This record gives sequence, structure tokens and C-alpha cells, in this order.
Amino acid sequence: MGIIKKEISIGFVISILATACGVFLYLQYFSKYGFEETILMIQKGNLYAQVLSLAALPNLFVFFIFIKKKQDYRARGVLMASILTALVTFVLKFL
Repeated sequence: MGIIKKEISIGFVISILATACGVFLYLQYFSKYGFEETILMIQKGNLYAQVLSLAALPNLFVFFIFIKKKQDYRARGVLMASILTALVTFVLKFL
């Protein structure tokens, strides 16, 4: 695996982890209900797309950190993961 692919993969994985952390932060700290109650409400209301789109916000910070540190290939991986998240959100919203 080349250096460029490795750097893009690192950015992609970090972006997915940032999105997962965003989901956790939303469920744990920004919801006024408990963790399990919030998950049940998301399932009942079919709100997966809305939660996922909010949870992807930390990707902005990760992207700009990589850009500022001149790690363009990692930023490219974050961008790719963000596009994938947007596509998944689109599919979830309209299914």
C-alpha cells in the first residue's frame, strides 16, 4: 500500500471515528432524555438521517486541522468519508 493511500485511509478512519463520537456526544449530552430513551425515540421516529447529519459536524474540525497542518491527503480522506456520510444520510432520509 502506497504512502498516499495510507494517508487517505488514516483520514477516512479518523473521520468515521469523529462521526461516531459525534453520535455519542449527541445521544449522551445534547439529548434531554437518557441514552437508551433517545435511541428508542430515534428508532420510532425514523430520525437516523437527522442524527447522522448532526453527528458529522466534528468532521469539519478534523478536516480543517488536517488542512492547517498541511496534511492534504488525510484531509482528502476526511472529505471522502464526509461524502459517504452525506450519501448514507440521503438514502436514510428518503427510504
